[in-house]
Amino acid sequence: MNNEMRGRVTRDGIRIYEPGDFAGMHAAGQVAARILDDIATHVFPGQTTGAIDDKITEMVEAAGAKSATIGYKGYQHASCISVNHVVCHGIPGSKTLKDGDILNIDVTVIVDGWFGDTSRMYVAGKLPRKAERLIQVTHDALFKGIEAVRPGNTFGDIGHAIQTYVEAHRMSVVRDFCGHGLGRVFHAPPNVLHYSRPDTGAVLEEGMFFTIEPMVNLGRPETKTLADGWTAVTRDKSLSAQFEHSVGVTADGVEIFTLSPAGKFHPTYT
Repeated sequence: MNNEMRGRVTRDGIRIYEPGDFAGMHAAGQVAARILDDIATHVFPGQTTGAIDDKITEMVEAAGAKSATIGYKGYQHASCISVNHVVCHGIPGSKTLKDGDILNIDVTVIVDGWFGDTSRMYVAGKLPRKAERLIQVTHDALFKGIEAVRPGNTFGDIGHAIQTYVEAHRMSVVRDFCGHGLGRVFHAPPNVLHYSRPDTGAVLEEGMFFTIEPMVNLGRPETKTLADGWTAVTRDKSLSAQFEHSVGVTADGVEIFTLSPAGKFHPTYT
């Protein structure tokens, strides 16, 4: 039996992976996380998002990994770089970062057939107070969601934990995009919503692998996708932030595959 066929699939279409598969996900997740650690020094005022992506492409190749995004549905970059009011899927290019810009960098790599998917926030220059508060709430909301991951809970519990935390801080959760299952494929069931009611959705089981990646806006939650077919922005032009981890459900909780080896997951690590 090959690796793609190992485990079983629930009635919701969610693959249950075997205990030995955690090592493959951890290895892929750590390659992606190290790349995001190392790219931090390349984020500064005057830098272009295209130059950041070029460096990420080099890092992926140096790690002996493969980019999951180059060639995916026609996309041609090793990262998505979303600046200020761009919610997600920002295309790297000639845009020059200014002092105070905030940006999410999202990287997915393939290592020995396993997908490691993670994103985090960065700041070019000095972090504005308003943006700092948004980033902190988004970061903490991700971990509120992760804390809800354990066998017997539901995917609705994850979304509810994130939504209630964000809205208590008078910010909004984006509803147009969600987390997803992954493993030996980039995207698979389930859709991991970042808003929901508790005790709803599929029940979490040991061996499920998926991402949690809340997008939080300072203003309203609505988004629109630009003419390029990728770039999603806030409709009201308010700032947006996102953090993403890939996780696996263990016998008694959760393993985060994409933890930062250098402790740089939050942009104020220095």
